[in-house]
Amino acid sequence: MAERTKYILDEADMPARWYNVVPDLPEPPPPPLHPGTREPIGPDDLAPLFPQALIAQEVTTERYVDIPEEVLDVYRLWRPSPLFRARRLEKALGTPARIYYKYEGVSPVGSHKPNTAVPQAFYNAAEGVTRLTTETGAGQWGSALAFACATFGLECEVWQVRASYDQKPYRKLMMETFGATVHPSPSELTASGRVILAADPASTGSLGIAISEAVEQAAQAENTRYALGSVLNHVLLHQTIIGEEALKQFELAGDTPDVLVGCTGGGSNFGGLAFPFLREKLAGRMDPVIRAVEPAACPTLTRGKYAYDFGDTAGLTPLLKMHTLGHDFIPDPIHAGGLRYHGMSPLISHIYELGLIEALAIGQEDCFAAGVQFARTEGIIPAPEPTHALAACIQEALRCKETGEDKVILTALCGHAHLDLPAYGAYLAGNISDHELPEEALAQSLAGLP
Repeated sequence: MAERTKYILDEADMPARWYNVVPDLPEPPPPPLHPGTREPIGPDDLAPLFPQALIAQEVTTERYVDIPEEVLDVYRLWRPSPLFRARRLEKALGTPARIYYKYEGVSPVGSHKPNTAVPQAFYNAAEGVTRLTTETGAGQWGSALAFACATFGLECEVWQVRASYDQKPYRKLMMETFGATVHPSPSELTASGRVILAADPASTGSLGIAISEAVEQAAQAENTRYALGSVLNHVLLHQTIIGEEALKQFELAGDTPDVLVGCTGGGSNFGGLAFPFLREKLAGRMDPVIRAVEPAACPTLTRGKYAYDFGDTAGLTPLLKMHTLGHDFIPDPIHAGGLRYHGMSPLISHIYELGLIEALAIGQEDCFAAGVQFARTEGIIPAPEPTHALAACIQEALRCKETGEDKVILTALCGHAHLDLPAYGAYLAGNISDHELPEEALAQSLAGLP
C-alpha cells in the first residue's frame, strides 16, 4: 500500500511573523459598532476586555506583525507542524487527485488553538493581568488557554457549553490538569446564566451564552481580562502561522493547491490556513478555489444573514458585521462543539461577501463517515470539527475520479479526537443523526437581530 509522505520544516524555517490579510483586500471590512451609540468603537471600548497589544493587533493595517521571541519559544514545543500527503486515502478513493493535510494535532493539547492562546496569555501577562476568563465549546480552546495560562503564570476560568461539558468529560479534566477552573454554561454564577436557566433549566447552552458569562466575569473583576478563541481579527492573525508554514512546505513538495478546504465555526482554523494562500491568489501567484465547510445544523455562511449582531447572547459585546443566525440562536447539540457558534468571523464574512471564497454545509453523518475512512487509511482519528473539511475533500477527490482531473487538494486537520471518542462510539453504534436547521427556527432567531 502507498505510504503517506511527510514534509517537515526545520525550526529555523518557522515563520517569525503573522500575516494580516486586511491590507490586501479590495476593500476594508466594516468596523465593529458600540452597542449603545451604534458608532464605530475605539480602543477605550475594548480596554476592559483585552490588553492594549491585542487591541492594536485587532485594528492594525500593517501587513505583517512580528511574533515575540517569548511566543516563538513556546511555539517551538510543537512547531513547525507537519504537512502530509494522504497517499493511502488517495488510493482508497481511487482518485487521481493529490490530497494534502496540514496537521495541527501535534500541539500539547491536540489542536490548532494554542497558536493564539499562547500569544494572548503572553500579552496579558506582560501588561500585568493575573486572570483570564473564556468560553469553550468542544473544550479545545479552553484546554489551549489553560495550557497557555499555566505557561505564563495566569489563573484561568472557563465556561464550557453544557452539551459539550456533558459529552466530553476528559476535556474538562485536561483543563483542570493545567490548572483551570471549569463551569458548565449556562451557570448560576452569572446574571446572564441565571436568566437563561430561569427560562430553560435544561438548556444545553451555546457559545453565545458562554461568551456572555465569561465577558460578564471579566468586566467585573480587577486584573482580569477576557480571551476569545476565534472570530476576532487578532485571533485569526495568530493562526496564519499555519498557512505560512504550509506555503513553505508546498515548495518542498513541488506542488501548488488547486482547492483549499477548511472547516468553519468561528473561523480561526479556516482563516489560519486560507489567508496566506488568499494573499498569493490576490497577487496572481496561484489561483486556488478556497472553500469553507460548516455544519448543516449551524450554517452561518450558507444560510445566515450578513448583518450587525452581538457576538454573545446577552448583548454585552460590540456589534459585529458578520454572517449570523441571530445571537439568540441555540444550535442542536451536534458533536462538533467547536462549530456551534451563531456567527462567523467578521473578516471571513466580509471576504465571503467579496466573492473570494466559497461555502457549503454538510450533515454530521457524512462527516463522521469521512472521519472513519480517514482514520482507517491515514491512521489519525480526526476531531469532529475537521471531519467537515475531510468530507468536502473526499467529495472533491471523487469528482476528480469521475472527470480524470489530477487536482491538488489541501486541508487543515486542526486536531485529533483522542478525547472525542464517545462521539465516534455513537456513530459506530448508529446513534448519530443529522440536524437540519428548520427554516421556521432560523426566521425566529433572525427576528431578534438588533
